[in-house]
Amino acid sequence: MSGRVRREEAVDVVWSGDWVAERLGVALEGDGELQELLGLALRRNPKRAHLLVSNVLGKHVPQKPSVVYGAGYGLGERVRALLGADDARRAVVLGYAETATGLGHAVADGLRDAPYLHSTRRPVAGVAQAGGFEEAHSHATSHLLLPEDPALLGGGAEASTLVLVDDEFSTGNTVLNTIRALHASHPRERYVIVALVDMRSAGDRDRLTAFAAEIGARVDLVTRSSGTVTLPEGVLGRGQALVAAQEAEQAGRAGRADEAVAGVAPVTRIALDWPAEVPDGGRHGFTPAHRAALEAALPGMAERIAGALDSDVRRVLVLGFEELMYAPLRLGTALESLLGADAEVRYSTTTRSPVLAVDDPGYAIRTRLVFPAHDDPADGPGDRYAYNVAGAGFDAVVAVVDSTADTPELHAPDGLLARLAAHTIQVLLAVVPSYAPLPVPHTQEPAVLPEPLRGPDFSSYAPEDVGWLLQDLSHTELEAPTEEREEAIQSGGAHYAESLPVEYQPSAEYQALFTAALDASAARIARAVGTVTETVLAERGPRPVLVSLARAGTPVGVLMRHWARHRHGLDLPHYAISIVRGRGIDATALRWLAAHHDPADVVFVDGWTGKGAITRELAAAIEEFEASGGPGGSAGPAGSAGPAGFNPEIAVLADPGGCVRTFGTREDFLIPSACLNSTVSGLISRTVLRADLVGPDDFHGAKFYRELADSDVSGDFLAAVTARFDEVADQVDAETKELLAADRAPTWEGWAAVERISEEYGIHDVNLVKPGVGETTRVLLRRVPWKILAKRGAGADLTHIRLLAEQRGVPVEEVDDLPYSCVGLIHPRFTRGATGADGKAVQGA
Repeated sequence: MSGRVRREEAVDVVWSGDWVAERLGVALEGDGELQELLGLALRRNPKRAHLLVSNVLGKHVPQKPSVVYGAGYGLGERVRALLGADDARRAVVLGYAETATGLGHAVADGLRDAPYLHSTRRPVAGVAQAGGFEEAHSHATSHLLLPEDPALLGGGAEASTLVLVDDEFSTGNTVLNTIRALHASHPRERYVIVALVDMRSAGDRDRLTAFAAEIGARVDLVTRSSGTVTLPEGVLGRGQALVAAQEAEQAGRAGRADEAVAGVAPVTRIALDWPAEVPDGGRHGFTPAHRAALEAALPGMAERIAGALDSDVRRVLVLGFEELMYAPLRLGTALESLLGADAEVRYSTTTRSPVLAVDDPGYAIRTRLVFPAHDDPADGPGDRYAYNVAGAGFDAVVAVVDSTADTPELHAPDGLLARLAAHTIQVLLAVVPSYAPLPVPHTQEPAVLPEPLRGPDFSSYAPEDVGWLLQDLSHTELEAPTEEREEAIQSGGAHYAESLPVEYQPSAEYQALFTAALDASAARIARAVGTVTETVLAERGPRPVLVSLARAGTPVGVLMRHWARHRHGLDLPHYAISIVRGRGIDATALRWLAAHHDPADVVFVDGWTGKGAITRELAAAIEEFEASGGPGGSAGPAGSAGPAGFNPEIAVLADPGGCVRTFGTREDFLIPSACLNSTVSGLISRTVLRADLVGPDDFHGAKFYRELADSDVSGDFLAAVTARFDEVADQVDAETKELLAADRAPTWEGWAAVERISEEYGIHDVNLVKPGVGETTRVLLRRVPWKILAKRGAGADLTHIRLLAEQRGVPVEEVDDLPYSCVGLIHPRFTRGATGADGKAVQGA
């Protein structure tokens, strides 16, 4: 459709989708007002490069608050007419985060008496999750449903109609997935889908009809406008190339909008006097009583805002914050009504969504401001955006956030307020108190769960790469000589997790060996990383939460996260958690994960398998956690995990022991991260669990060896492997396809070999037999080794093993019929005179 529309006043008005349409051949066709409602923009997204930008939603394009509110309220009135007054009063309205939280709330207002709930990407401790779902094309984290009153979404024969509200109905996948999930647990007879625009294809329309018949319910659709988007062949690739070219061009310009220096406009905090009994929005539910209280308070709050504005202000932007759309919208409508013709009031909100900005009248996103997230999001730090604010000529900006987001990051030199100050004369800050539902009583739950540790304060990894669900014990003396620890462990006087070995400092010869091994194996590691990640995405996707078992699993989890971002544009949440053989997993960390993510999305990650002891330990620990009540606190039958429990299956880079289903390879080869300790794992120690240091509501502990920064190769390891991602991509695709079709059932071949070796060598304790290159390396670095069994002809993968064995005076015995490249045997009857064959301990660097 043509982008230029001839108005009656004979002025050419450029459609804000022209720029994309002309370059990519994207066509927007539909009823008369479709192009007035929508423009087009581009984004970096592996599934859908184009973005429909609404002019009446109040997200990306500043619009009059009355227009934004009126669009949603009018749709609500149409739903009320469709249902009738009685059924409308009994309906429940559900909006989608983040874009449609304000729209859904306005629709609920249009129904007059209906309660409202919106999905959220912000987990809230103490609030039970009533459901959740994924948005297939989204860049962001999972949607959670967190009603304060669980009965709000109840179903049954007498259940109320559920009204689902989104900004656009494109394929219908998100809404239909939501209905399917809720209908399975709370069936009802009628659903109404509401959207500003219906952009479905003919096939998608037929799918909705078939879906309604499948679930045996009536499904109605109410939209303001309808049409279709025509996408030429290859548009995704060409769109991504266009985005990359534009970003490269903009990166070379000085003074571009997203790098604006902090301005000097004053920031004035306004005391809104928000009603204490009124929630900040619909995250936990919003009732008709809440609505009445807010309506009564709005005029007074608008007067307080107006009173803080400079007398010469003529253009005002009320800027909301991500999911907090309704509160600033209603403050905007009240301010607009109060000021009348004296000022022009506009409304929009910040967003998580990264969109390309192009300063062209035929493009919907003219400018963007970039600033760090300021509400401590569950998926880690990252950039946030405000569009079409810079250069828009606003005299004043009223930034409205909730109290959770009123953080030092908001006020930082590169934070949102400073970014706004560079583009306006006056900045006002209005803080709405974050609503805190009464927690469900649970005597085992701590009042406040600890928060993850992140680099650079804890570990040398980038803060977004991993959140450590650990406590920092860096200033606690935990190290003991290797021989002393071994004697205490084998005598039963101590557990290995109660102390730390003295951190091994590699000699120059050994460090050179690591570098050579990394150069030789980087492509092999990259292939295994890609294969295990693609397998996880195929079977546990689309947005798994990676939880690595510290510390060997952590470099692998970081690499998997890098692969997902490199190949698919996915920013997967990643955490590191402690598990201790014989003591189980960190239950406090599991509770934290359950409070912030759907446990069903959690994928545990480790580096490799040996005999499978940790695999068994994890399965037993998860079973015990779930049986004791899990995150919810009410125990079910012993061993029952429930439909939303943690899946104990581990994904590993290498599975030579045949212990797991999800792996990158089953070959036993040198993984360079196994050659070193903390200096290849973000400078973090092995985890510690000791009663005098770790309480029942504490995370397990670990140390950050800041003093080893000069020896740190954690970043070098990541860089060497990620540099090979592109060259192994085709191999990964082929291997993943084969694996997904193969029988990957664990054989436990390694466990059988360990039991045989334990008896043949008179050890009689499988815990002292450490199979595989990685575990053998650990024996030589941390324990008191007795001898090393090496598979005859194993070659270069064992060069570092032979060097370490020589340093410690440990014999290496060549054997046949070994399912691993090597096996390390811990001295079975250790005394201080029995350190290795010649009594030597680890030699100095």
